[in-house]
Amino acid sequence: MIPLRDSTPSNTFPLVTVIIIILNLLIYYYESTRGSGTMNKLIYTYGLIPSQIAHYQGPWTGYLPFLSSTFLHGSWMHVIGNMWVLWLFGDNVEDKMGRLRFLLFYLLCGLIAGLTHFAYNPASQVPVVGASGAVAGIMGAYFLMFRQAKVLTYIPPIFLLNIPAWVYLGFWALSQLFYGTFQTANQGQIAFWAHVGGFAAGMILYRFFLHRPPGLPEIT
Repeated sequence: MIPLRDSTPSNTFPLVTVIIIILNLLIYYYESTRGSGTMNKLIYTYGLIPSQIAHYQGPWTGYLPFLSSTFLHGSWMHVIGNMWVLWLFGDNVEDKMGRLRFLLFYLLCGLIAGLTHFAYNPASQVPVVGASGAVAGIMGAYFLMFRQAKVLTYIPPIFLLNIPAWVYLGFWALSQLFYGTFQTANQGQIAFWAHVGGFAAGMILYRFFLHRPPGLPEIT
């Protein structure tokens, strides 16, 4: 299922969302134009490798991959897919949080996604990169904040459906939980638990970042 657009217009220009998207695209452009050797070096230096973190006892900078990994990607399809979903759902979440709160929320969800992946795969020597954990946090927030929204979805080969956002995002989250639970060796390159952790973080934490006075009704 490929989301094409949502039904919720934003009231302000999503500056932080746009900056994050541009930054990710520029970083991947830099990766892809420096050759496979440089790309691999960047991924193994700034990607999240759980087995290295598990036994790390150096300065705090050694834990930066929990965040730096969210700005690296393995292919153009990888980065474009993540950034497209961020564009669809991030503008509305940023609209309700404000720019600084949204940025902090995005980074926090990415951090929790990385910690979740580490907790479930502490011995893994495979570097994890990608913004999908942080983007999953945005999806988790949207799931609860805009329950009445619709997502125009392309279902190959020919179907276009307006699906309620809570159905689309709920199905996605459950699929990540399912695949994470029954992950096989062939699926080992996908950090399903990072997606689950990010989505759960977004659902739990979004209310603390909303740009509204305390006591107002929850957004529906």
